Order: sequence, then C-alpha cells, then structure tokens
Amino acid sequence: WNKLPLAVQTTESLAGSNLWDVPTSHLHPSTNFSSKLFWEPQCQTQLRHLQDRTRITATIPPRLDGHWVSSRCEVRAGPEFLTRSYIFYPTRLFKAFQHYYCDSNCHVPAYSLIIQGKLRLRQASWITHGATEAEHNLQKVTLVIHNQWAAHRLETRLPSSCLRLGSGVQLVPSKLYELFNAKAKRDCLGALHFSMMELDLLRLEIQYHPLHQPSKELFLGDVHTDQNQRAHYRPTGYQQPLQNTMHHIHPCPVCALMYQSSEQSPPILPPSWSIPLNLNGHWISQRCEARPAVLFLTRLFVFNEEHHTWEGTYHHYSDPMCNHRTFTLVASGHYARMEPSSKVQGATELVFKVIRAKVTMFEQTMLQMLNSSEEGSCGQAGGWEPGAEQDITWTAGCGMLGILLPHKEYELFKMEKDHKNRSLLLIGERPTDGSSPDRPVKRPTSFQTPMVQCSPDTAVPQHYSSRSDVSTGPEVSSAIIHHSVFSIFLIVN
Repeated sequence: WNKLPLAVQTTESLAGSNLWDVPTSHLHPSTNFSSKLFWEPQCQTQLRHLQDRTRITATIPPRLDGHWVSSRCEVRAGPEFLTRSYIFYPTRLFKAFQHYYCDSNCHVPAYSLIIQGKLRLRQASWITHGATEAEHNLQKVTLVIHNQWAAHRLETRLPSSCLRLGSGVQLVPSKLYELFNAKAKRDCLGALHFSMMELDLLRLEIQYHPLHQPSKELFLGDVHTDQNQRAHYRPTGYQQPLQNTMHHIHPCPVCALMYQSSEQSPPILPPSWSIPLNLNGHWISQRCEARPAVLFLTRLFVFNEEHHTWEGTYHHYSDPMCNHRTFTLVASGHYARMEPSSKVQGATELVFKVIRAKVTMFEQTMLQMLNSSEEGSCGQAGGWEPGAEQDITWTAGCGMLGILLPHKEYELFKMEKDHKNRSLLLIGERPTDGSSPDRPVKRPTSFQTPMVQCSPDTAVPQHYSSRSDVSTGPEVSSAIIHHSVFSIFLIVN
C-alpha cells in the first residue's frame, strides 16, 4: 500500500502506471417514433444532473473503513427480501449483517446472518471501468432465527448433520448456529445458496450536494439471478448502493434503523410506500446505471395507459459517469396487465410486446461489424454511419445484436413513493445470463434500479437533446458489445 497512491479522484478514467490503472484502450396513430426526443424541462434537468461530472467523484482504491447500510428493503431473485449492514475495519477485517424477511416490505424478520472475514483490495478492474477488484476470505458465518416459521423452513433446507444437531433436535429462535468456520472446516452455506462474491467488485462514490454535506455510497457486485450460480459468479455489475452511516443521503429514515440494529434485533422497516400501478408519464433513470457484462446506461420510458403503448430509449455509454455514448436503442410496442404478483407483494405482472426498434451506433468496431452483416439481417447493410439512426424493424430486428422482432416478454412492475414523495417505478431485473424472460416461468422476481417520474405527460416527445459526447474512450471488443446488447435489450434493462 505504501507504493500506491492514497486515492485517485476520477470521474471517468485513471492515470498512472500501477495496479489502479486501467487501459484507455401497435402504436397510437399520433406516436412519432424517433430516437431524437425532446424532453420536458424537468426530464432534461434530471438528465443533466446525472451527467454532472462535478457532482460525483469516485475514489480508487476505495477507502472502505466505516459502517455501510441499506437505504431500502432490497429484493433479490427468488425472491429474497433483505437489508444489509456492513462494517469494514482499518485492519481489512469486516463484519457483515444480512437480515432476511418474510415479506417484501422487510417488516417481518425471518433470520439474520453474521458474516466475518477479511478483504484485500487487488487492483482497478480491467472489465468494469471505475470499479476495484477485491478478494474476500470468509472466517465465520453465524445464523440467528427470529421466528418459528423461519425455523421450520430452515430445517427443511439445512441438514441436521451439518449443524451437528442431535436426533430430533429442532432449530429455535434467538439461538446462534454456526454455518461456516474456516478453521473447523465446517460449511453449511451451500444449502442457503449463500455467497459473498459481491465483495469482489467495489465502487465508492462521493456525491456533493448544495444544501448538505457530501454523501458516500458503496456499490458492491451484482448477485446472480440464478441462485445455483451465485457461489462461483464473479460480478461485473452492481447492486443498489449502501449508504455510509456518517455521510448518507438526506432524508434516509431507513439508515437510522439500520445503524441501531443487531443480529438479535434486526431493523423493522416502516410500512410500505407501495402505490397502485399507474404508468402514465415519463420515467427516467436516477443515476448512471451499471449492468452485468460491462454496461453503463440511462433509460427513459413513456407510457400511455389509455392506449397501453410504451416507448423506451436506452442510451449506452463506455464510462461509469455516462458521458461518452456508444449506442442508443429506441424500442416501442404495447403491453397488457395481467394480475397482482403472488411472489412479490405490491407488484403487478404484465406482458410486453416489442414491435419496433431503432439503433444509433457511435462505436467504431460495432459499426464495422454491422456494415459487414448480410443484407436484410440488420437494417441496411453498408448503410451504418456514426450517429445516424437505423430502423431495424423491417429486418425483424438484428441478429448480430441479438434482437428479434416482434418479441414478447413477461414482466414484473411495482410503484412506490420515496421520502421526497416522488413516484418511483421498479421494473423486473434482467437474467444475469443475458437470456430473455420470454416465458411465464422466466418472469423476474426482483427489480432493477428504480426510475423516477419526471413528467406526467403521456405524449411521445419529438426531439432529443443531450450534451453527452460520442465515445472517445477505449474501444470495446465486438464480443463484449454483442453480449451486452443481447443481455439488455427488451423491455428494459
């Protein structure tokens, strides 16, 4: 560590020559389908806010010392409902609490895991720009159960021999059970699909606010949507960020509850702020979003509940601050509501059909690939130019980009109010393996980063203006781009 810089302040790229460097290397007749959208002032303001380089800095390597907590009830695929409370010490040791719940509001605790171990920061990630790679070693994992229902359920998942329980001995609430001990070579974690691989990818952001002190957010690696893959999956995207208990966003009522919690007294979150689903209006990303397979993007959606139509605009970037565009995808179609979700309380099941799509490409490697594609397979072969939009509807999509039209997807939506009384829209999380939820059995059970309503207007805009630059960053390999597009396309990543 004495040979490394204490911190590198970066909003896009790194400089230097050590481990912390990365190479710089059926629609309503009035709908006007265009990727050049003009947004209402509040939507435009939100976009500029996302792209303000002076508002956010990232520290590499990150200084993790301190207490980091969830700011909301988190949902993982399964579904699993949990809150997280992680403490990192200057000695590189960590102690993490994961509190699991019976309900999607995190109001009824089921059990908690106490995870102890050691974390070593390795180097700046060569895969996920702006992130730090790390290596964790578990020392001990302990279980404490909070109610009899959870005890009975865990008894069916955890072998009594693993816990060294005697014949006929049952699990009881409030008692500590050791699930993992590195020294004793005891490991019962597989039965719970437990993994701390999220610690192997980190990003720490400091946000500057005009009326409050700076806030710190810690992004940890994404968790695989297939529970059977979690133990071996190396993350390339992020989960919802954790807040620093001393420097958190305002307001954050959940942060205080998390700070005061313990393994025997898990946080009981306030009643849900879920509201009836009303998709009307414009919805936009709250931050530059990261996805598995090295994707950075912002999303804009317009829904019309009367006509059941939608349009989504996805701007993709080469950097974690979403300043350098690589390509833009605009898709539209119609949707139908089905019924309330039986798995995630307050959520609604929908079916979306994608009818049309247009792509604007800025990245040179992909432009060359698209221009060399077979005639009729992906827009006009040989007609792809930087910044020029191509309609790929007439070629039934684009095989090279993994886009098939028309296309149906089975979705999960939920709406909430945040602490500022803003309407939030949560859309189903995409499968980590890049597949599409094209069958009911593949419908999501968890969510992406919430989007915020920036306008109640349901009209599809006419023009778009963005101050983002065409990507001047490192070239992205064609293999990565191909996988990325396939993994994020329909309905909205």
